Amino acid sequence: MKTKIFIDGKEGTTGLKIFDRFKNRNDLEIMLIDEDKRKDKDERAKFINESDITFLCLPDKAAIESVSLIDKNNDHTKIIDASTAHRTNPEWAYGFPELSSAHREKIKNSSRIAVPGCYASGFISLVYPLITAGILPRDYPVTCHAVSGYSGAGKKMIAVYEGDEMPYEYNSPRQYALTQNHKHLPEMQKICGLDYPPVFNPIVDNYYAGMVVTVPIITRLLNGNYTASDIHKALSEHYKNEHFVKVMELGGTETLPDGFLAANTLEGTNNMQIFVCGNDERVLLCSRLDNLGKGASGAAVQCMNIVLGIDEVTGLE
Repeated sequence: MKTKIFIDGKEGTTGLKIFDRFKNRNDLEIMLIDEDKRKDKDERAKFINESDITFLCLPDKAAIESVSLIDKNNDHTKIIDASTAHRTNPEWAYGFPELSSAHREKIKNSSRIAVPGCYASGFISLVYPLITAGILPRDYPVTCHAVSGYSGAGKKMIAVYEGDEMPYEYNSPRQYALTQNHKHLPEMQKICGLDYPPVFNPIVDNYYAGMVVTVPIITRLLNGNYTASDIHKALSEHYKNEHFVKVMELGGTETLPDGFLAANTLEGTNNMQIFVCGNDERVLLCSRLDNLGKGASGAAVQCMNIVLGIDEVTGLE
């Protein structure tokens, strides 16, 4: 029997990407709501409650509403939420299985799964292992610089970038969230176990997809005498058996022969590459991923595969 799948918010960027990843899946039955009823609460409730798994690709308020539409006696529908709404809720599994065996197990056994944010995925991939290993102090003054393609900004912003009247300023990288209130900050702090939120400097640039998230480390502020090599070893050990997350060679000497770290090379994949660069006093930790892949739709499908008890790679290669 095929697993019944409903995507609430299929017309959004993430929803369309999830739907696209299901094209060659013969183990799934995709439930399609009529276009004129996709915002009808009663119709959405019907589809959600008839599904085995519902993906929420909606703004936060709408995602919360969708969860409220689940019947009290419904014990079969599992929710995979791509919004920000439930990422710091301890009752929900956090959908980053590579963080630990406990994270993967909770995803497998949970009926409520929150998919990480794209920037947060890159940040947490770097900071969480160092916190849990006791290398990075929880009160470390963390800063984070990140650059992303414009696809992460949503359909309206995509239309501006791809339109005939794109403003001149859009040709350059543009910093935003200057008030330090970016929506990913709560999960970045909570999931990593940091005492304080990081200073976060996101930038959107004039290319479609892909991102690099960078966290600089001053080694004299760590919990001991750690070198760049020690940090590289710790991250390599943490992700040694993972398929999608790979720690690259120290300094990127082979992967980055020209010394440039491009942000768009993993577009269309569910892969994440981690780089440890710099020197023994100042280390740069960099995480490269597709903001629509491991940072959104790919991560959601990977979580679904875990829930179904099948190979995590299914439909993601």
